[in-house]
Order: sequence, then C-alpha cells, then structure tokens
Amino acid sequence: MNGRACSSGWRRPNVALWTALAITVVGPAVRADDAGILNAAQLDTTDGQQIYEAICQGCHMSAAQGAVGAAQYPALANDPTLASRQYMALTLLMGRRNMPAFGAKHAIGFGGPPATLTEEQIAGVINYVRSHFGNHYTDLISSAEVRALDQGER
Repeated sequence: MNGRACSSGWRRPNVALWTALAITVVGPAVRADDAGILNAAQLDTTDGQQIYEAICQGCHMSAAQGAVGAAQYPALANDPTLASRQYMALTLLMGRRNMPAFGAKHAIGFGGPPATLTEEQIAGVINYVRSHFGNHYTDLISSAEVRALDQGER
C-alpha cells in the first residue's frame, strides 16, 4: 500500500522513496571506526594529503569548499587566514569553535581515547592545505615550530 491513499485520505509515504531521500541527505551509514575524526589516532602517515583525506575532508569537503549543515565548516580553499601557519597550527592543536582539538594536551575523547595527531602530522596537513585548494603559501611550518606553539613558546 506504499504511495496509495488511506481511508483517511492521506497518502502513505513510499518507504523506498524516503529511504533513498535519507541516504541522499544524510549519506550512507558510517560506522564509528570508519569515521575519519575518530580514526586520527590510527593514522601512521605524515603525508598531509592522506591526513586531509582521512580526517579533514569529512567536514571541510574534498575540494576544501566548506559546508553548512548541522554546523558551519569554513572553506579552506583560497583562504587568506591561512597566510599564518601559526594560526592553523594553534587551531589544530587547541581547536576553535566547532573544530576539535587534535593536540595531545587539548583533545577530548568522546566515549574512547581522544583523536590526536603528532606534531609531524599537524605540520604535514598544514603544509598540504596551505599549498593546495587555491592557496599558494610557500613558507612551510616544521614539526619543531608546531611543538613550540603547543608548549606556549613563541
């Protein structure tokens, strides 16, 4: 009786239609162990592109264009605020607004160990984002600089 009128005159929803709509809007079901942000501690690479694709693009999107939905995720593409590599490092280390912290001192676990990135991983993803997606910043950040920022040194 999907899609047919009921005795009250209302139409019953077509289950297949609603299921397809839910998958389109929400996306396919993702297990917690597949989610990038929860998988951060399991990354064993310092390659910025791999880190971005595993963690960051879940919110900032594959072309770094950002997104609006349950929250607002800023675009990283052509972003003049990324001129400051320290700004990016502090954001990744300590979080900012809806952005979670990935520094070991600041990360919070949600029902498990916190998702953290090493200083090398943070430097790698910063250098990747700052040199891709229409960003052309060539001054690299080192893991030592990330470590110094994390320890409050300037």
